[in-house]
Amino acid sequence: MTEGITPGQFHAADGTEDWRVVGEGACAYFRTESFVAGARLVHAISQLADLEDHRPDVDLRNGGVTVRLITMTADNCGMSERDVELARQISAVARELGIPADPAGVQTVQVAIDALVGPEVMPFWRAVLDYQDRGDSPEDLIDPRGRGASFWFQHMDAPRPQRNRIHIDVWVAHDQAEMRIAAALAAGGQLVTDQYAPSWWVLADAEGNEACVATTRGRD
Repeated sequence: MTEGITPGQFHAADGTEDWRVVGEGACAYFRTESFVAGARLVHAISQLADLEDHRPDVDLRNGGVTVRLITMTADNCGMSERDVELARQISAVARELGIPADPAGVQTVQVAIDALVGPEVMPFWRAVLDYQDRGDSPEDLIDPRGRGASFWFQHMDAPRPQRNRIHIDVWVAHDQAEMRIAAALAAGGQLVTDQYAPSWWVLADAEGNEACVATTRGRD
């Protein structure tokens, strides 16, 4: 059985300074000067030992490489000591190649749907998106290809008049949240509530469409 750890424990571990735990695991963004440089980093990661037992998710783009670490078991979706050790190894090979980490480039986007009857709503979204259930949760759908945003079905006890039923959760590194919120407010947004900060802030655009800026702080 894999022993889980909290986001706080992950961040407190030595050698995880390049990484930030967001909504779907620990992520690091390594900024590169070219696609070829990013490919070198991906190749170096692929040569690490024991990856068949615990594989990272890697996204290679022209300007950088995003790596996500998460431990998925039948009853848990989160962090473990295996993720800590692999994070250290990946950061080490990035340093050897002279590729810096940029925590400001880390984020995860989730679509949240307020549902009075989640079990009746979810089959439609599962089918139309060609998604699948997240094994440890009756409220989450995920892209089996690992590309699209996850969908979370938030239970409602009663309808919310004059309020949207779908909103976006933007998970960011905990030390980037205030800058992201300030940018959104400067762009014409409004703060709906900071009651739940630093776990999340609810913002809205000029017409009231909502988005939450979320972090893992306060969730351990």
